[in-house]
Amino acid sequence: QVQLVESGGGLVQAGGSLRLSCAASGRTVSSYTMGWSRQATGKEREFVAAITRSAAYTGYADSVKGRFTIYRDNTKNTVYLQMNSLKPEDTAVYYCAARQRDSYVTPVSLWDYWGQGTQVTVSS
Repeated sequence: QVQLVESGGGLVQAGGSLRLSCAASGRTVSSYTMGWSRQATGKEREFVAAITRSAAYTGYADSVKGRFTIYRDNTKNTVYLQMNSLKPEDTAVYYCAARQRDSYVTPVSLWDYWGQGTQVTVSS
């Protein structure tokens, strides 16, 4: 079983950038498809981005495509989400997730493991 701990959230102005980190322990990130989801206040959790176990494929929600990039560093056992050109509507708690299959899915209910989340707030 893998444990996930997110970091890197904070307050940023619109147009700014943040990089979120997801450190894994217990198992290596290369054993999982890794992803990020987010949940804004009063809304359901939604898929943001994912990278497959083999790192052959990445996927993004339409709302973040071209602005966010997911990547992994297996030597640090960490997955990152680089967020550029942030908008106020990106404000949410961001969660790291892991999935045992070598494929990503957008329904958040199909992910196997979750971190505790990190708050991202984008001011206008």
